[in-house]
Amino acid sequence: MPKLKVDDIEVDVPAGATVLQACELAGKEIPRFCYHERLSIAGNCRMCLVEIEKSPKPVASCAMPAADNMVVKTMTPMVKRAREGVMEFLLANHPLDCPICDQGGECDLQDQAMGYGRDRTRFAENKRAVEEKYMGPLVKTVMTRCIHCTRCIRFSTEVAGVEEIGAIGRGEDMEITTYLEQAVSSELSGNIIDLCPVGALTSKPNAFMARSWEFTKTPSIDVMDAVGSNIRVDSRGLEVQRILPRLNEEVNEEWIADKTRFVWDGLKNQRLDTPYVRDNGKLRPATWTEAFERIAKKLADVGPMGAAAIIGDLACAESMKALKDLWARIGSPHIDCRQDGAKLVAAPRSSYLFNTTIAGIDSADAVLLIGTNPRWEAPIINARLRARARGAHVPVAAIGTRVDLTYGVDWLGAGPDTLRAIADGNHAFAKTLSGAKHPMLVLGMAALARDDGAEVLGLAGRLAEAAGMARPDWNGFNVLHTAAARVGALDLGLVPGKDGLDVAGICAAAQAGRIGLVYLLGADEIDWGRPGHGALGDAFVVYQGSHGDRGAHRADVILPGAAYTEKDATWVNTEGRVQRGRRAIFPPGDAREDWAILRAFSAVVGRTLPYDTLDDMRRALVEDAPTFGALDHVAGPDRPWRRPGVDGPVSAAPFGLSITDYYFTNPIARASGIMAECSALLAPGSARQAAE
Repeated sequence: MPKLKVDDIEVDVPAGATVLQACELAGKEIPRFCYHERLSIAGNCRMCLVEIEKSPKPVASCAMPAADNMVVKTMTPMVKRAREGVMEFLLANHPLDCPICDQGGECDLQDQAMGYGRDRTRFAENKRAVEEKYMGPLVKTVMTRCIHCTRCIRFSTEVAGVEEIGAIGRGEDMEITTYLEQAVSSELSGNIIDLCPVGALTSKPNAFMARSWEFTKTPSIDVMDAVGSNIRVDSRGLEVQRILPRLNEEVNEEWIADKTRFVWDGLKNQRLDTPYVRDNGKLRPATWTEAFERIAKKLADVGPMGAAAIIGDLACAESMKALKDLWARIGSPHIDCRQDGAKLVAAPRSSYLFNTTIAGIDSADAVLLIGTNPRWEAPIINARLRARARGAHVPVAAIGTRVDLTYGVDWLGAGPDTLRAIADGNHAFAKTLSGAKHPMLVLGMAALARDDGAEVLGLAGRLAEAAGMARPDWNGFNVLHTAAARVGALDLGLVPGKDGLDVAGICAAAQAGRIGLVYLLGADEIDWGRPGHGALGDAFVVYQGSHGDRGAHRADVILPGAAYTEKDATWVNTEGRVQRGRRAIFPPGDAREDWAILRAFSAVVGRTLPYDTLDDMRRALVEDAPTFGALDHVAGPDRPWRRPGVDGPVSAAPFGLSITDYYFTNPIARASGIMAECSALLAPGSARQAAE
């Protein structure tokens, strides 16, 4: 480890560290614009200049490797003059539009100009102006403000894997642009807004809405996929107006997906803010008492075996626990959380988790993707896979529908036949997996939400055993969920009980008249295209949720619930990490938190649930499933390993795609005008896609 002095402070740094990193270890603040810890070193801005003994001129600390016996000074007159000169150059062409710039209050250029710049300039020439560039509906550009740090270029190329942003021209004619002046086709494009140290790239949907100091900032958890990205919800008054990432090295690092970032406008559109009941084929507003009594009467008519419940993809653990307890007290075994029909069971826990963990991807040395498109199902996980494949040259192979994952993938086949060949050792990639120290497979919902999904799960488990993935020190068997609620629901055992029906069975029984009441807890993704009256026939449907989406359109009674930003709630991500979101704003109108609605309804039907406060509810949650007691923690793999699924014949049909439009996967996204614009531009079948 090199040892050097920084302003007379001795520090030891890891081999390969830069002088800038050594200065930070010594507690010295070094200004920078182009340097970023997660991107390659560019050395463009020269703001990080320091003085090194025996060097005739200042040195860019971000690009200089730290060496033994190096003497670094960060506060000398030479360094001060050099930084002032660099800042003067950076501001030479910068427009004086801070009062109207959305970056105001969060601008690195403002902050560093105050800390390291001069109070005047020697440049009297006309300022250079640059035409604005089109980067799509999400990123607003004012490129005259650009200081050519190239962070956006490096992020798009290195992290997102979409080489569509670059530099053209030279010298003062250099400009940052998309090569074809089209929308950036990445699911992570919004992160370049956070990376931009000036106001050149800002959020187009948020343009001129508010200043940063006007927001109330609330830490929370994303539910647009099952990654559980850590987010900050910025609200102003009664509205959410911005969503930003929070740092969590184990989950999302400091990135979030575009759907996570820009879905906020869907939170206020198509909202359910009062109970409704259906009379003569039309829904009308009602009181909570009237709605509860209507449901209670129907429940008494159909009896326990005539009532069923389906849990949606965005439900929180508290609401699922309340529904589970209510259904148990009613005596109905018909309850299911697997809207898509995935053939997963509630035990062992390792059979439905991303056991390697998200951070564990960084240790994998061979990867097999089965029936999954992680670029749409979990963009943050796909970025981790790309970083591993690109940085360590890890072989990645896939079975399923061919898609562009932004990194090199060896497509082995389309369906279960290839999976069986690898499990049996009759495929070349079987040797690659067996020879790896940390092999892993990722099993997607497209492989499990089939009639033979249990058999596919069994095949994947057999492959994991054959390749040595199931070891005490490493579990490479991974299920990639697409629903934020799914792992928590399986932890609570929300699958059919004895003689109970799953989602497909509930739909069939409702069409046949054997199920008379179906309670939908935010369930909008079931197959509504079935013959007759849709998926649920003539059954009496209760919909509890936040948005007027597919389930609400079919409902006979609607109970307005709270969205994920409007309640203190718990979710479990795809790797089994328990995380809690906090309420940023209150639900609109008469809408209430979902567990409280179920608690109130239980009293009406004479099955009162034994908790009156959120603390009581969470104690009951931990008693039911102890994993909920360990926040932000991933438990070790179940031991001994038990192979999931069943053995049996599988269909030769290829694996499809579980998501066909990344921007329209849930009720909140479908209510978002921003997501609609993105879908029109970037989804399959759009004008741009057709042109390409």
